[in-house]
Formats: sequence, structure tokens, C-alpha cells
Amino acid sequence: MRHRKTFTATPSAAALVGAAAAVPLVATAVPVNSHCGTEAGNNNDAFVSHDQLTRELERIEQTTRGTVDVEVVGESNEGRDIYQARVGTGDTVILVQSQIHGNENHGTEALLSLLKEFGGNTAEARMVRDNVTIVAIPRLNVDGAEHDTRQNAMSWEDVVEAFPQLAEVEPAWNYRSSVPGFDVNRDFNPDLDYVPQAEDFPGNSADTGWYITPEAQTVRDVYRGLEGEFGTVDYFVDLHNQWSCYSQAGTNNMSPLSISGRFIADPTEFGDWPEFDYDASRRANVAVYDALQGQGNSAFGHLTLYPQDINLPGTALGSFALRGSATVLFETSSQTQYDGQKRNGFLTKQVEIGLKGLITAVADGSVETLDPSDYENIPTRVFEAPDDRRPNG
Repeated sequence: MRHRKTFTATPSAAALVGAAAAVPLVATAVPVNSHCGTEAGNNNDAFVSHDQLTRELERIEQTTRGTVDVEVVGESNEGRDIYQARVGTGDTVILVQSQIHGNENHGTEALLSLLKEFGGNTAEARMVRDNVTIVAIPRLNVDGAEHDTRQNAMSWEDVVEAFPQLAEVEPAWNYRSSVPGFDVNRDFNPDLDYVPQAEDFPGNSADTGWYITPEAQTVRDVYRGLEGEFGTVDYFVDLHNQWSCYSQAGTNNMSPLSISGRFIADPTEFGDWPEFDYDASRRANVAVYDALQGQGNSAFGHLTLYPQDINLPGTALGSFALRGSATVLFETSSQTQYDGQKRNGFLTKQVEIGLKGLITAVADGSVETLDPSDYENIPTRVFEAPDDRRPNG
């Protein structure tokens, strides 16, 4: 971890980040045949680069006069800084990360917008800051974002150099040699002190990870620091993108967003984790659902429940749920290079609305009044495509 940097702001970054918010939002259902194939739109320039992200965070820190505090908390394998932005002084902490997969951008744009809002001087922003502390990692996989890959940029040789005890083992199951890089969201472990052991490789998708990537190590260190400060990290939110072509079960509505609070099938399988609180996760997801349903008769309300029959203790969500955090997954439909300006504005805005709904519900205490069983009534997600193609994961 390095000391916080001093940056030089430029107007261009602010203008680019604000573009999505200025776009007229199309709150209508997406046609079934909209981008349900594999064609790319080559639209990556719609999202901030690493340099633009750096300048925009600096601008937010300056314009809020330090109310939003920006800090370098890690470094990628290729030497890019990983940033944290913190706002609020409340006793309840909400940790939010975005873009653990490098080609999933909408959450990053939404976080930048919310940081500006909660750093402002409105009565609502002051109420939120008084009651919660928001810690955001706006873009975790900074190398993958620059290369437009899901994986980070790290070879198995890089891992062995850092962990010589792994020299004779097969590469981790989540390693893709053609990139080369790792699916960082399979590199987590509920034991924050875990040291990689040769007998735990190559592992599998139903087991814990190892903290071998600098990105996962960065989140672990931030999480550990917050545990030391607050006792428990009350909420952890992970912002992702999913395949484009899902709909609400039993309806003709294409779903622009899936959410979930369930990533551990049986917490007792992973040792004694008495802090695990599934009801807190369910209430948090209901707060997100209610916020989007409250937007009236629009596609914002067509969100769905991510598949519940999964067991992913090696994800950040799974590991941190075992440590007592209420967890929320956002899966915005559309890989981010597929959509035009209007659609990207809509997809970003839905993350803003849902995440703000959760944060304000936590801040004003209303999240505690929600019935966790309402989570089970959120419509489920089903895949639809006109030519019966299936998503690629």
C-alpha cells in the first residue's frame, strides 16, 4: 500500500464521465433479438480509461474539498494504481467494488456518479455521510480494463516468482494461459491470513481461492483494515456484467439486471463461521429491488434474481459473506462493448438507482424493517435467444 497521491485534474475526464448521465434514458424493455448473438459493437471508448479514471477521481476529491477521499491502495501486475474512494463518517460501513472483471464497465461509471452525489452538500448526502461510511474501489482489475479482458494480466510464471512453493504444481484452474491472466473473482478465501499451499492447487470452482493475484490481495487488505476499524464489514457489494439475453421468468420482459445475496450453499462446510447472516444479505437485496421497482412502469423494474443453486466460496462475495458481511451482487445485462450511448446510459443509471437505494436504506435504518422472505419473491432469470444460442459464461 502506498501513500495517497496528488493528481492534476483536467476537464476532459469529467466531461467523459458525465456523458452517460446526460444521455436520455430509454426505460423500455429490450427486444429479445437485441444483441443476443456474439457480435461486438467496439464501444469501449464509451467508458473511462485508466488515465481518465485517475483524473476524474482527483477532480471529485478536489470539488468535494476532500469529503470524498481518494487513496492508492494497491498496484496491478503491470504497475497501474488501484484506487479507493471513501466518503462518510458513520459507524456502518459499506464496501463496494467494481470491475473485478476488466471488460465489465457499467458499475465503474455508476460509482463515479454516486461518489460525486454523496460528496455533495444536499440534506440527503449529509444524512448518508453521518450514518454510513462508503468505501469504493471503482475499478479493481485495472490491467484487464486496459486490455478489454475478463482476466487480469498475470502469467503463472509471475505467480511462481511471488510464491516459490508453487513451482511444481499445475496452474490454478482459473488461469487462462492464452491471455495470460486469472479470473480474479475466484481468488478469494474467507481466511484472510491464508498463505498459498501447493496441495491446494489447481483447485476447482466449488472451493476457496488463494490470494495469489495483486487485485484480490488489494481487496483483502482493504477488507482487513475495515474489519480492524469497524469490527465487521457490514455490507459488501460487487458490481458485474452478465450476458445480454435474460428475461423475467413468466413474462415477456427482458431483464437488464440480476441481483443476488446467495453464494454459499452450506456455510458449515467451510469451518465455523458464526457471523454468516443470510437474512441480512436478503434484506439488502430487497432494498435494491424496491428502489428499482419504485421507478414506476419502466424497464428499471424488470430486474431478476441471479441463479441461487451456486456455491462460490472462492469469490469475494462468498468469502466475505462467510465473514459476516451482508452481500449484494449486481449483474448488469450486456457485456459492455455491445451497446450504444443511450443503452449504456440506461444500464449505468439502473446500477446508480439500485445502489443508492441500498445505501440510503442502510443510512436511514429502513433496511432493518424489510422482510428477508420478500427476497424469495423476486422473479427468477431465464435465458432467451431467438436462435437458441447459449451464453458463454
